[in-house]
Amino acid sequence: MEQPKGVDWTVIILTCQYKDSVQVFQRELEVRQKREQIPAGTLLLAVEDPEKRVGSGGATLNALLVAAEHLSARAGFTVVTSDVLHSAWILILHMGRDFPFDDCGRAFTCLPVENPEAPVEALVCNLDCLLDIMTYRLGPGSPPGVWVCSTDMLLSVPANPGISWDSFRGARVIALPGSPAYAQNHGVYLTDPQGLVLDIYYQGTEAEIQRCVRPDGRVPLVSGVVFFSVETAERLLATHVSPPLDACTYLGLDSGARPVQLSLFFDILHCMAENVTREDFLVGRPPELGQGDADVAGYLQSARAQLWRELRDQPLTMAYVSSGSYSYMTSSASEFLLSLTLPGAPGAQIVHSQVEEQQLLAAGSSVVSCLLEGPVQLGPGSVLQHCHLQGPIHIGAGCLVTGLDTAHSKALHGRELRDLVLQGHHTRLHGSPGHAFTLVGRLDSWERQGAGTYLNVPWSEFFKRTGVRAWDLWDPETLPAEYCLPSARLFPVLHPSRELGPQDLLWMLDHQEDGGEALRAWRASWRLSWEQLQPCLDRAATLASRRDLFFRQALHKARHVLEARQDLSLRPLIWAAVREGCPGPLLATLDQVAAGAGDPGVAARALACVADVLGCMAEGRGGLRSGPAANPEWMRPFSYLECGDLAAGVEALAQERDKWLSRPALLVRAARHYEGAGQILIRQAVMSAQHFVSTEQVELPGPGQWVVAECPARVDFSGTSSILAGTALAALQRAAGRVVGTEALIHAVLHLEQVLTTGGGWQDQVGGLMPGIKVGRSRAQLPLKVEVEEVTVPEGFVQKLNDHLLLVYTGKTRLARNLLQDVLRSWYARLPAVVQNAHSLVRQTEECAEGFRQGSLPLLGQCLTSYWEQKKLMAPGCEPLTVRRMMDVLAPHVHGQSLAGAGGGGFLYLLTKEPQQKEALEAVLAKTEGLGNYSIHLVEVDTQGLSLKLLGTEASTCCPFP
Repeated sequence: MEQPKGVDWTVIILTCQYKDSVQVFQRELEVRQKREQIPAGTLLLAVEDPEKRVGSGGATLNALLVAAEHLSARAGFTVVTSDVLHSAWILILHMGRDFPFDDCGRAFTCLPVENPEAPVEALVCNLDCLLDIMTYRLGPGSPPGVWVCSTDMLLSVPANPGISWDSFRGARVIALPGSPAYAQNHGVYLTDPQGLVLDIYYQGTEAEIQRCVRPDGRVPLVSGVVFFSVETAERLLATHVSPPLDACTYLGLDSGARPVQLSLFFDILHCMAENVTREDFLVGRPPELGQGDADVAGYLQSARAQLWRELRDQPLTMAYVSSGSYSYMTSSASEFLLSLTLPGAPGAQIVHSQVEEQQLLAAGSSVVSCLLEGPVQLGPGSVLQHCHLQGPIHIGAGCLVTGLDTAHSKALHGRELRDLVLQGHHTRLHGSPGHAFTLVGRLDSWERQGAGTYLNVPWSEFFKRTGVRAWDLWDPETLPAEYCLPSARLFPVLHPSRELGPQDLLWMLDHQEDGGEALRAWRASWRLSWEQLQPCLDRAATLASRRDLFFRQALHKARHVLEARQDLSLRPLIWAAVREGCPGPLLATLDQVAAGAGDPGVAARALACVADVLGCMAEGRGGLRSGPAANPEWMRPFSYLECGDLAAGVEALAQERDKWLSRPALLVRAARHYEGAGQILIRQAVMSAQHFVSTEQVELPGPGQWVVAECPARVDFSGTSSILAGTALAALQRAAGRVVGTEALIHAVLHLEQVLTTGGGWQDQVGGLMPGIKVGRSRAQLPLKVEVEEVTVPEGFVQKLNDHLLLVYTGKTRLARNLLQDVLRSWYARLPAVVQNAHSLVRQTEECAEGFRQGSLPLLGQCLTSYWEQKKLMAPGCEPLTVRRMMDVLAPHVHGQSLAGAGGGGFLYLLTKEPQQKEALEAVLAKTEGLGNYSIHLVEVDTQGLSLKLLGTEASTCCPFP
């Protein structure tokens, strides 16, 4: 299905907290542009927040300044000018704070979803979903301006949210529905009936939340999405030169200004709410700031006063998307697991993963981008992500396990995990790469307040069970009054004598005698708290590792799809490998499948996939894919294939391929030769039909006698022509003193066409060699055998059909061969539309046969028209414009119509609504300009099929064909 028109973004900015992550996230944006998720002309910028705690408001102001700078420079200005905003659609995405369950933050948290229509196969992150929502759902129709979107929530928005932009000015927030109970821990909007925002509450009182309840019983939640008009964005941008708001930008920081923390919603937008007074606004504190000293409060008050002056007169309205949904990604493991699983689902969600024993995955569990070898058991409500594990492994209910590789599997053998979060992390300590692991309980709290737990038990019980002491985790002189998980130095990052693994934490699940070996090893390690670990995470290595594992499982998938003969398209995976710059391993896998295939169909499809890889590598710059495939340099590998040495042929093809990778033109020519290699295998498979060819010796024709073979043409109401080959074969055999039965002749034609390299279908010749109305079928097996069933029709229906059937020569000649190459290419790629169309063709053939049995002209007409639509899907370009014009003119007068054979020109056949319509339709077409040299002909259903005659100078003998 074609993607709807989306926003053509001028700039997309992704803000992040860490300087060393800017290049990492810049690359991630560029990768998405290569995948066609982002328009090609969009300027992409990953921008570091000036300070880690500038808040969402400060990050927005800084990002807006950076966007204006780049657009000003692109327009040729030497200073920043807000004029560049007037024709720009800008999207600012905020990464937000650290997230306990993904090292790359909430934006890059992978979700258990796939996009089957995506042109490039890839993992789907929260960022991808938000990009899609902003580009195709919320953004379309909006005027130039600035969209700001957080990435710390999961959103669901309908395809048409019904947002009106008529007479819009100011700023507009997007609200999604939530329950009053949910709103107690979140932000909520109070509006008037026209959608004007009166106030914004965060963790409001029961009375405040009740005031926000809408007629549907829900409340409009602060969803993290807002739009600024150009005028409002200019006003906001103007504040970057005025203290103390200049401290929110990198310019202020570089000038030595003291950082200030601002909230987008509770500072910048709150001052625009209708019911908010200046006095209340100046003394308020945003929830992001928390508690602080009076000096901080005074600094913030000055910043708020500046915002009030600039933005107070700008209206703030709300668009409420009643059919959408919002879920904040909290630091609660239980809530996070619920967001990634489907409780009550009939089976496990398996996304971009290869699992050997799927029956061990419980219903309601989720597996994303994993390779699971051997028995790996996963309990309900548990999630596996980015893991390559080798069983036996038992992960019970309520677990999140991420980032583990085969080397870590042994630590899990013989142990059942339950209600735990086990994560592997890539680190960089003082420039050296490494691995660390964290282990926490599903019920543990990440808040800094409260008694807290660790591994789902109170700290006191944990200390008693393991022998760990409080001073192991916190400095004795600064022991917290209440033990706090984020600051506890629990996690080893370096051991003096060995590599670290999950076992360096899993021992804590067992009772330990004081002074046990595991405890001593743990104490000997350099350990960090979760908070200390965050700046040491190597996000580039993390994303690279995920990408590597994704392609490892993808190679397993490609092998399985081919060897199991599945009707799944590998084209999106091929594009992924090419655009990520790693086609080599995929080519090697395809070579292995082709060389080891016991089925020529599997081998031919694998070679066709190699051709697809080469064609994608050319990126449309090397010419047409269809073309000759007989270059002498490829004859050696072709000769191996011709003599049946598949392994040697595939190896020789790969050796020759390596010489043709340097530029697009060579890549396309190499792709053509791989398709040629596939045709050799197809030819050998089809030629297996000779198994059903036999002849009978008869008397030779006498001197001077001619052998004349006559055969009707074929009209296909639903299968495509090889009738001439059958007629010629029959005549030649008879001239040589042999006759061939009709069934044998049908199979002999298949052999002949492959020898002549004209290709063709497997059942085409049935239409002319056999008399009357029939259905041809062949099973998916070798040797290839075509079976024919005669269709019995009501008495008198054949004559009725003759009266309503006409043939129109379109005046356009056509050659089916190039069309055939395109069809085969699409079929071997298993493009979803082509696979579905092929199944529809088979299904409609049976429906058409039933139409003949019923004697229903309208039903046959419907089948005929549907059949032509199916042909066009199978071979785009087979309908010339003049033919389309002719069919449009004839449409009111016919039950149905189609071009014969493969299309592209030739003959058009019609099933007219009224009988005997030749003259009437000639008059209709005569009034239409631009149709060229057409002609209309009468046509009848043949009841004889192929016949042979011996004609001499004195007499002639008619030999009915056996």
